[in-house]
Amino acid sequence: MSAPLPGTTRAWHLVTHPKGTPTPADFDLREIPLAEPAEGQIAVRNLHLSVDPYMRGRMTGRKTYVEPFALDKPMTGGAVGEVVASRAEGFAAGDLVLHDLGWREHAVLDATYAVKADAGDVPLSAYLGALGMPGLTAYAGLLEVASFKEGDAVFVSGAAGAVGSQVGQIARLKGASRVIGSAGSDEKVRRLVEEYGFDAAFNYKNGPVAEQLAKAAPDGIDVYFDNVGGEHLEAAIGALRLHGRVTICGAISQYNATEPAPGPRNLGLMIQNRLRLQGMIVMDHAHLRPQFFEEVGGWIRSGALKRDETVVHGIENTADAFLGMLRGENTGKMIVSLTD
Repeated sequence: MSAPLPGTTRAWHLVTHPKGTPTPADFDLREIPLAEPAEGQIAVRNLHLSVDPYMRGRMTGRKTYVEPFALDKPMTGGAVGEVVASRAEGFAAGDLVLHDLGWREHAVLDATYAVKADAGDVPLSAYLGALGMPGLTAYAGLLEVASFKEGDAVFVSGAAGAVGSQVGQIARLKGASRVIGSAGSDEKVRRLVEEYGFDAAFNYKNGPVAEQLAKAAPDGIDVYFDNVGGEHLEAAIGALRLHGRVTICGAISQYNATEPAPGPRNLGLMIQNRLRLQGMIVMDHAHLRPQFFEEVGGWIRSGALKRDETVVHGIENTADAFLGMLRGENTGKMIVSLTD
């Protein structure tokens, strides 16, 4: 049974391409018409929205591996919500779904672009974090891209974020010999060790990364999962042992740069130590999703894998949540909740 739809809804628009660090003036929350779903479509009332670092790259106006956000058009991103009207086989009012028309209160979309979210005993918002794109990024980036094997020593930067916190925990659960993380505050460092089970962690603001990493991993590392780039990547290359591997997932330290960032100065070690550096995009690893849901879902339900969320309430605060995430104000996944 379908519920009446409102004639309009609110959606965030990008109004300028940010130069350097984005500001609230780059965004605008606007009223837009909401059509009834056509044949094969569903209408969804969004309950939780995702804001993620990769979205900064979509604000440049340049195409990368995804289309950029168009100016003065509704923005998109991960969302979970409740179907309120359906003209698509297999979907009914009341179903919970994961889709990509976030940054708005309601969405009408082709049902082929929605995935049912069987929350069960896992919170629905987990489908935007630990069981969503960030979680699959961590899982695939560590196990497939970095070719992790039992006994590896693993270093992850941005380790208190949605991806990094899961990388470290998966490495621990899979038998890493040592797990090291970096984060941007002493409280996050404490959480990495006491809550997530990292063997060591450090605050990268407290001194040169290479020096702190050498203390945390005196015997070197086998795998580096890079969410930060810059100084972190150079330090990790210097710490990698023979046949070390690097998953280059993100470079958040450079996302707001207005000039090209210098590359690592020690790339000669790639030859000496036969290192492998590989970039990753999560969409290339969709084949792992069933295995990922089963294994990670089991860890979450058993309590073996912990998940944190920083929740901001209200559609009107979505842009502020995104900007706060870029400043590192989140622990775990940054979520915008539209529920009371």
